[in-house]
Amino acid sequence: MLLTEILHADCIKVPLEARDKQSAIHELADLLGAGGYLRDPAGFKDAVWRREQTRTTGIGHGIAIPHGKVEGCDRLVMAVGACSPPIDFGAIDGQPVELIFILASPLDQTGPHIQALATISRMLTDPDLRNRVKKAASAADLYRIIKEHDSRTGQPSRA
Repeated sequence: MLLTEILHADCIKVPLEARDKQSAIHELADLLGAGGYLRDPAGFKDAVWRREQTRTTGIGHGIAIPHGKVEGCDRLVMAVGACSPPIDFGAIDGQPVELIFILASPLDQTGPHIQALATISRMLTDPDLRNRVKKAASAADLYRIIKEHDSRTGQPSRA
């Protein structure tokens, strides 16, 4: 899977205005709604927040990947935000979050959802790439870095 198959340039915000976990989730959900990628941003916010209350999506190294499934989402989509200053996300390593990748998917699409989580995680295991993404000066810069990574590593999904 290429991340640029599910991430549109208008769904990246550098920096986020949010200063806490819930506000960051809402801000990114609103980006997806404003872009027309979600018909029910409020329902998505609720789904992601309920999931976040059961277990943190802060995966460590300053990264969080909140996600949820919701009606009114026709296909898997993603938004990305850079946090400045970093936000306490209750991450597994105890470190604040600098980057948030939020995923929205239809209720009936588990496979692509899991594949996207794995693709994001795999991309961010490279410390050099992770630092480049964290230091992106603008939304356009962050998108360019992800697009370059896609062009070096992947093939489009067949789904």
